[in-house]
Amino acid sequence: MRAIGIILAGGNSYRMKELSRKRAVCAMPIAGSYRSIDFALSNMTNSHIQKVAVFTQYNARSLNEHLNSSKWWDFGRKQGGLYVFTPAVTAESNFWYRGTADAIAQNLSFLKNSHEPYVVIASGDGIYKLDFNKVLEYHIEKKADITVVCKDMGEDINVERFGTIKMNEESRIEEFEEKPVVAKSNTISCGIYVVRRRMLIEMIEKCAEEDRYDFVKDILIRYKNMKRIYGYKIKEYWRNIATVEDYFSTNMDFLKAETRDYFFRQYPDIYSKVDDLPPAKYNPGSQVRNSLISSGCIINGTVENSVIFKKAYVGNNCYIKNSIILNDVYIDDNTHIENCIVESRDTIRANSYYAGTDGIKIVVERNDRYVI
Repeated sequence: MRAIGIILAGGNSYRMKELSRKRAVCAMPIAGSYRSIDFALSNMTNSHIQKVAVFTQYNARSLNEHLNSSKWWDFGRKQGGLYVFTPAVTAESNFWYRGTADAIAQNLSFLKNSHEPYVVIASGDGIYKLDFNKVLEYHIEKKADITVVCKDMGEDINVERFGTIKMNEESRIEEFEEKPVVAKSNTISCGIYVVRRRMLIEMIEKCAEEDRYDFVKDILIRYKNMKRIYGYKIKEYWRNIATVEDYFSTNMDFLKAETRDYFFRQYPDIYSKVDDLPPAKYNPGSQVRNSLISSGCIINGTVENSVIFKKAYVGNNCYIKNSIILNDVYIDDNTHIENCIVESRDTIRANSYYAGTDGIKIVVERNDRYVI
């Protein structure tokens, strides 16, 4: 493909509450065995984008560890590769990334040293499948300066936390509002863009000169009347996990057979770093209904409508319902957990009771198994 990729994975969402205290949002576990950034990386490699940069910043330890080898996404080639950029003190800058445009500006050499004519920019917290070749073909056909991937949301979805756009009959964007107080449209930006590489360099350099740091506000919105900016609508599954509620409902979506079939049985595939773990073990007396149980788990109790991530232990007479249990959680006997997200490496003591009554409850317990 005649494009390089950039994945923006440095931001923090305070709407994720305790879940983002120990990891970046792009490193959040999804569907039992994946991380959210796996979907953007898989879309890049499935679209034959051979050179991809990931910009990390906030709580990036686990994310950088996840990205320590490019072979899982087949970027380990002589041509191209996977590059991870973190903020660094240089002669030109001693700032952390102050925004998405600033992240690109501080690593502008990546763009200048590349030869591909186009750039695909994507956020790392989207759950979707997309062929970027089709977006690029649309971009060239429209003779667009920038193409924004967008989606029509249902009337029951709160779109005020997204960037909303309005297009004319030719799909050219006429209005673009970032997180409006009152949305005028239910068409949202998915945080995926295609732009010509040389034009992107010019706009980023202009932003840096004027101390502007945000890609959406200082490029898309600012240039919407000066550049040819078009929208490319997708109809397939797309979710963003920037809030606790969205993260919970996205994982629950994978309990539906049609969602699992779409992501894991239909070509192209979604790839992730693979851990050498034994298959899940179900001891006598355990009961599992409509749940995802990952490798390395040991189940003794009852699990219903839940997602259990790697290396979790569920004790005797435990009842887990409508919950997400993250990696390496130990749940002792006679514990009841319902409508909860249990943070990774937690130790839940015997005879505990947790239930989310007014929404999703995040359970964070002191861990007795590890010496800190």
